[in-house]
Amino acid sequence: MPEERLARRIGLFDSTMVVMGGIVGSGIFVTPAIVASWTSTREEMIGAWIVGGAAALLGAFIYADLSRRRPFAGGQYVYLREAYHPAVGFMYGWALLLVIQTGGMAVCAMTFGRYFGQLAGIAVADGVLAGLAIGILTLVNCLGVGAGARVQSALMVLKIVAITALIAAGLAGVPSAAQESVKGGTSFVAALVPVLFSYGGFQTACFVAGEMKDPGRDLPRALVTGVLGVIALYVGVAFACDRVLGKAALEHSVAPAMDVATRVFGARGAALIGAGVAVSSLGFLSQSILTAPRVYFAMAEDGAFLRGLARVHPRTRAPVAAIALQGAVAIALALAGTYEVLLRYVVAIDFIFFALVASCLFVFRARGEPISMPGHPLTTLLFIGVCAAVVISTFARDPVHALIGLALTLAGFPVYLLWRRSDERLR
Repeated sequence: MPEERLARRIGLFDSTMVVMGGIVGSGIFVTPAIVASWTSTREEMIGAWIVGGAAALLGAFIYADLSRRRPFAGGQYVYLREAYHPAVGFMYGWALLLVIQTGGMAVCAMTFGRYFGQLAGIAVADGVLAGLAIGILTLVNCLGVGAGARVQSALMVLKIVAITALIAAGLAGVPSAAQESVKGGTSFVAALVPVLFSYGGFQTACFVAGEMKDPGRDLPRALVTGVLGVIALYVGVAFACDRVLGKAALEHSVAPAMDVATRVFGARGAALIGAGVAVSSLGFLSQSILTAPRVYFAMAEDGAFLRGLARVHPRTRAPVAAIALQGAVAIALALAGTYEVLLRYVVAIDFIFFALVASCLFVFRARGEPISMPGHPLTTLLFIGVCAAVVISTFARDPVHALIGLALTLAGFPVYLLWRRSDERLR
């Protein structure tokens, strides 16, 4: 199999850190304010984080089932390719490279540059620091999956420490004395959209299945354990922000995590959270560079993408060309400043593919494969329904950007046909 050319050096702990690192970015330091403003009561707000976590856990079980039988490099690309058609898998990889992954990387790199520059007192443009961060982490991952996984795990541990410190601040601080009033004009379903997006990213751990020591055992465990860990962190942050600030103040906070830390610890608290945001951004960036290039590598192995991306370094056994390509695209987006626009296309497309991947269970079951998803088919249908609700809500709220994102994804189909014809000629 092509994935045997890659080095199997990722164990259970690193796999779990990859799962958590793919979910936790800098958004959790801001998103609680958005969720608070879209819910009418404190109970609804906390409930949104719990319900969103439950939906993510369903997704983790689905991906655990798929990865157990197909523990290959490429993850979602492989599942879609084998369930439907190589073209469907290609369109996912195409969207991943042009919008989903590189757009998110550019945003996180810019966020890191902004906070790191302020903390270090460096008068350098955010885009330059962002480009340097992407470049350095790209080089680290070119040294091999072992080096990339170790750096990613270290950054994820630091993220957990920073978020735990925020939760501790919320528990130690003086509770807000503000009286809560029930607010009208809210939507629990609308509040779930940013929550569900915050829980996304666990699926990227499947990209590096071909480099795990025992993917059939470790990846399913890492998916479930990692998502459970993130649920605990996210619910804890939401509770901490509400307890110290009060729901009304939380709704209008631009940086709720910063406000909590400042109120409890003063200026030092603000610096602590600033460092936490920088580390979280860098950790998400590291995870993205570690995982997504394996999709482009798998596509190239199939002859559906640039053949050079299938090259593996003879010593490090890392797909250096695929890693370098993604790094170059992300740096270009960060320097061009178009990443914020691109990210507005991401949500709907990401959840369309979530639903498609979940539906793969029905396809494989119809072919006679056993399904170990707990509660299937009802739980699988429930997850698909949640994804559909997010997609519908996104198209209703921002139809222009959602349609542009869909058009960019569908544009991958003629590109796939061109590459296939070119590959056949070369043969």
